[in-house]
Amino acid sequence: MRVVPGVIPALFLAATGAFAGETTVAVAANAAEVVETLAADFEQQTGHRVTVTVGSTGKLYAQILHGAPFDLFLAADQERPRLLVEQGLAVEDFRRTYAIGRLVLWSPDPGVAVGADTLRDGSFRRLAIANPDLAPYGAAARETLRELGLWESLRPKIVLGENVGQAFAMAASGNAELGFVSLASVLTPRHGRDGSYWEVPEHFHTPIRQDSVLLERARDNPAARDFHEFLNTPVALKTVESFGLVVARGSR
Repeated sequence: MRVVPGVIPALFLAATGAFAGETTVAVAANAAEVVETLAADFEQQTGHRVTVTVGSTGKLYAQILHGAPFDLFLAADQERPRLLVEQGLAVEDFRRTYAIGRLVLWSPDPGVAVGADTLRDGSFRRLAIANPDLAPYGAAARETLRELGLWESLRPKIVLGENVGQAFAMAASGNAELGFVSLASVLTPRHGRDGSYWEVPEHFHTPIRQDSVLLERARDNPAARDFHEFLNTPVALKTVESFGLVVARGSR
C-alpha cells in the first residue's frame, strides 16, 4: 500500500508505542484500494494496525449480522449502515457519508467509444455488472438499463460479479467486452487509465451515497474510533477524491 503525504492532526499522533491498537475494517469493493491506501498512511502516522476485509456490501452486511469480528463498516450504500444502527449493531453517532460513487460503462479497449448508443446497438457478447441484489453499483447499473429501456433486452448478455471489483475483472480479462463499474475502479493507480469509459448521468440511477459506521462491538476501541475520524480529515478526503469518488462534505 502506498503512503499518502500529509500532516495528520495531533489526535492521531498520540497513539504510538504502548498505546497502539488494532482495528478491522470491512469495506465495499469499489473503495478497497482507497481504504487500503488510507490505512497504510494511518498506520504509519499512529502506530495502530488496520486489517482490511473486502467484499460486496450485501455480503459484508450479512457477515456482520452473523457475528463477523469487524469494527468499522464502509459500505457502498446508506441502507445497510442504517439498518445496523436500527438493529443495535452500530453506533449512530459514528455514521456518516464518506463518499458518493460514480457509475461508468467501461471497455478495456481504449479505441472503442462507449456510451448509451453502445448499449442500444447491442453488438457485444457480454456485459458485466455487479449483482444488483448484493452490490449498490449493480443496483445502479440495473436502474440505468431500465432508464434506457434496455434491461429486458440485454439480460441474456449480462454476467454477474459478486461485487463491482469482480465486474471490473470480468471486463478486464475479456470475459465481457463491457462492464458497469465504479469510476474509482477505472482511475485507480493499480489499474491505470487504460480503456475508455462513459460516465453515466447521475439522474439515471439513485445516488450511490456510501456510508461508514462504527460497529457497536468497537465502541470502546480507540484504534477503530481514530480511524473513523481520520477518514474525515482533509488529507484523507483529498485521497478519496483522487480515486474518483466524490466527497460528501458536511454529510453525516
